[in-house]
Amino acid sequence: MKEEYIYAVARVRARELGLLSRQDVDQLMACRSYDECLRTLSDKGWEAGSSAEAVLAAEEEKTWAFIHELTKDLTPFKVLLFPTDYNNLKAAIKAVVTGVEPHEVFLPGGAIDPQLMLRCVREGDFSPLPEKMATAAGEAYHALLQKEDGQLCDIILDRACLVDVLDCGKESKTPILMDYAELLCATSNIKVAVRACKTGKSRAFLDMALAPCGTLDIGSLAAAACKGLDDLFAYLSVTPYGEAGDRLKESYSAFEKWCDDRVMDLVKEQKRNPFTVGPLFAFVIARRNEISTVRIILSGKLNELDDGMIRERLREMYV
Repeated sequence: MKEEYIYAVARVRARELGLLSRQDVDQLMACRSYDECLRTLSDKGWEAGSSAEAVLAAEEEKTWAFIHELTKDLTPFKVLLFPTDYNNLKAAIKAVVTGVEPHEVFLPGGAIDPQLMLRCVREGDFSPLPEKMATAAGEAYHALLQKEDGQLCDIILDRACLVDVLDCGKESKTPILMDYAELLCATSNIKVAVRACKTGKSRAFLDMALAPCGTLDIGSLAAAACKGLDDLFAYLSVTPYGEAGDRLKESYSAFEKWCDDRVMDLVKEQKRNPFTVGPLFAFVIARRNEISTVRIILSGKLNELDDGMIRERLREMYV
């Protein structure tokens, strides 16, 4: 199976030369305006456009088009696609239950057609969806329809998404996918715990919202969150996520940057791996990371934020 990826990895290595470097990011930061940033990106081969979202969406599509060229088997990438699919499922359920015609509510790039999701919700038949997703969709739909509980609808689908991501990572038996899935689940659990702690949510809420993972004891996490932020940070300090607590003490944006940078540290190891799907997966992560970085810069320039405020939110780059 090693030979299966040799050609694909060679193409990825060539495409990596076009990824934005820290020097490129500094050049974007030096731009005096939003429009100048867009022109600079166009000069670097990014899609031309009058709006940031159009440019970024085009780059996301370009990334997946490239991956489709390299391999017909997108199974290893489901850990990246599940969040998009579950977000679209939320939108479909809420649109149908509230009677609002869906307009620009679906994210591109998922594995499942949002129109199929809409049809499933309208017909009350979720069997065309993957089994675990179908079960969660039915529970979320009834939570919103019968209990009118939008938050319950969200946490059912959010937790199901994390379980699917973890299961997909484990089933792949590919270390990078397993490690990524675990990191995503753990940091998502921490985000849930922090929000629940700040808003005074109950233990029952946390037990329903947190997804089991290998590097956190969700029972201990929930108990600490119910006591207060200091107890939550104290618990994190004895886990592999002690630094996450330190960043949360600074700000939530500092924590989000820490999460993204940990993912980047994880995938950088794939630069020395020429024989598996790992480098292809790492390339998608790298592209998403630079798109996120460009979004931060463009948003900052558009809103005329101080350069220092923008820089402290910038992510680590792959190259």
